Amino acid sequence: MKKVIVLSFVLCLLFSCKEEASKNLKIEKAFYFWKGNSALQQEGANGLNKLGVKKLYVKLFEVDYNEVQGNFPYEKNRLSTYELEKLDSVQVVPTVFIRNGIFSYNDKKSLDKLADNIVFLIDKYHKEDYGNKIIYDYNEIQIDCDWTKSTKENYFYLLKKIKELSGKQLSCTLRLYPYKYPDIMGVPPVDKAMLMCYNLIQPLTNKGQNSILDISELKKYLNERTTYPVHLDVALPVFYWSQWYQNNRFEQLVPLTEKEVQGFAKNIKPLWYQVIKDTSINYNVYLKAGDQIKCETITMPMLQEAMEIIRKNVVLDGTTTLSFFDLNEGTFKQFSYEEYTSLYESFTK
Repeated sequence: MKKVIVLSFVLCLLFSCKEEASKNLKIEKAFYFWKGNSALQQEGANGLNKLGVKKLYVKLFEVDYNEVQGNFPYEKNRLSTYELEKLDSVQVVPTVFIRNGIFSYNDKKSLDKLADNIVFLIDKYHKEDYGNKIIYDYNEIQIDCDWTKSTKENYFYLLKKIKELSGKQLSCTLRLYPYKYPDIMGVPPVDKAMLMCYNLIQPLTNKGQNSILDISELKKYLNERTTYPVHLDVALPVFYWSQWYQNNRFEQLVPLTEKEVQGFAKNIKPLWYQVIKDTSINYNVYLKAGDQIKCETITMPMLQEAMEIIRKNVVLDGTTTLSFFDLNEGTFKQFSYEEYTSLYESFTK
């Protein structure tokens, strides 16, 4: 009888602590602005202001490697003073995407130089093109890289150098595999990590699953309550894409919603449509009758279920940033302001 009483007390204490942690958790609203060589549109700025979003992760450039140039930045992007004037006091987090393959060609000496170049470019891009007028202040840099077991040593070394040279807070993205297996993949030497709860499946390999967000796949990684050694923030997807296939061969991604596809194609199985009449998209994509399109999109029920899984299994503390990927022309057509607000609010319930 005493054992039962003690067990009951322990369970009550655990649930009480969990509820208390949930009550104390504060959410910082954020979005990613990822598309290269694009300007922040007024509609997007209005949406951020209306939602009270105070943090914007802006991809400034990507880093790749080739034998001629060595490490080189490409698809550069920068915000102007004019664009930022559309926003109400948003904190910009400069973000850099690094292709994992570069670490096979770099030693510590060349990584030292790369870290210096990354910090230099970030500093350059937060100023006007002419002169040294500061466009925005920043106190955090984020690095996005899907590192592997074989590249973690070089990647972690680069992170340390960027932190050292910049003097800023450093965060990185964290996919679900390294989150679940830190003993294999290591723990990055950063101040915090953004848990990326999407793109769990290779887009072209699993034709029966939604590669952007598949709940069954999410559950494989988030199936027990776990505390990660680094403070965690969370990112969820609010984007869509459609894969165009001709003669069963993938052609390209097309910027069409499922509703738009339904205007010229018929549903043949979950996620899949067959074109029933020749159709031109933006005068540069020509779909023929018989072509197939796989529509991958995100729904509110999917996001709500994903958030419930995260809340149940990921230990979050203090102020957690909840960021949606990513801000583009379809962001506020996909979901209403009220729906975004409900997602932010429900994360702490």
